[in-house]
Amino acid sequence: MQRNNLFAAASQPASEEVFQTLLENKSFKLERIVSTGQATPQGHWVDQSADEWVVLLSGAATIHFEDDGPMTLRPGDYVLIPAHTRHRVDWTEPTRPTVWLALHVNGRPE
Repeated sequence: MQRNNLFAAASQPASEEVFQTLLENKSFKLERIVSTGQATPQGHWVDQSADEWVVLLSGAATIHFEDDGPMTLRPGDYVLIPAHTRHRVDWTEPTRPTVWLALHVNGRPE
């Protein structure tokens, strides 16, 4: 057994987002993302083939959905992004880390 902490090493601003896989199997991937002011490049939309559930643990962020517009997230907020829902991260808090958990689901129950 090894104990870890979701906020460990998240206190120092980084030039790039940090992605860490916490748990993965054939059905899902759970990752921790630490953002410090990063955003999706202008003009780029993310279009994933799997559902993604994200929860914001600390910091703040704005996700923009192509069809529904922007959504600001604060600690404790979560959202399910269905597969092929075009979205982008417009903003993450630059002065303190924004820590996310993202659950990528590889398949849907029939």
